[in-house]
Amino acid sequence: MPELPEVEVTRQGVEPHLVGERVNAVHIYDGRLRWPVPKNLSKYIVGEVLESITRRGKYLLLRFSNGYLIIHLGMTGVLRVLHAKEELKKHDRIEIVFGKKHLRFHDPRKFGAVLWHDDEKGEIENHPLLKKLGVEPFSSEFSGEAAADLLYNHSRGRSIAIKQWLLSGAAVVGVGNIYCSETLFEARIHPQMPAGRLTRPKAQLLAEAVRKVLAKAIKAGGSTLKDFVNAEGERGYFMMQTKVYDRAGLACHVCKTPIRQIVQGQRSTYFCPTCQKR
Repeated sequence: MPELPEVEVTRQGVEPHLVGERVNAVHIYDGRLRWPVPKNLSKYIVGEVLESITRRGKYLLLRFSNGYLIIHLGMTGVLRVLHAKEELKKHDRIEIVFGKKHLRFHDPRKFGAVLWHDDEKGEIENHPLLKKLGVEPFSSEFSGEAAADLLYNHSRGRSIAIKQWLLSGAAVVGVGNIYCSETLFEARIHPQMPAGRLTRPKAQLLAEAVRKVLAKAIKAGGSTLKDFVNAEGERGYFMMQTKVYDRAGLACHVCKTPIRQIVQGQRSTYFCPTCQKR
């Protein structure tokens, strides 16, 4: 499933091609996604200029003068900028035409989403899909002492394993399963430690690790699991740089202890039992 780094890589790939361009047409080839694509979507955006593309968690927000197009890649979604001459492929669901450039949403499993939020319905931050999300990892709210305070205070009294707590995104968004294992290794925190045992110094290390790992993943173009590619059709290379994820039985880069794999919440977790003592 594309996580925050993959979505950010997609945003960065699409933005320079389409911001400032006007929508000429909308083609909905199959609107049966996680939620039905609005059948009257063309009514809202045809003739409108795309003003900006931002990201909130794993949601892309395409800003027009009258509202936002909300896009979620789901499990297998890919958003690409193509030229008009490129033929449609199986599982191409939606196409937005910007002159000679087409924004095409491809989603084999149809767990993605393309929704419209009209300005008349209020601020986009209050949309049901967005309002309960944690803070953004690269925002001012999650830097320096503020980030450590947020993690420390939010974890107080919680018995849930810290890996599951971090994965939930309630405190900070974007730390998906791969990045949880990598972040906890970077901060030298055992994934099964109760979140309530997070000390203030460890919270500082964890906050720094979150930003470091996610920034590294974005720079590497994200992680390629199954069929994720960016807006130009290129694969991400972060999986070639992981220190613990998917390295069960291999030597830790720091201490040479074999990396262990466990299952938490039906998802694989990888860690070094020496570097990350419980």
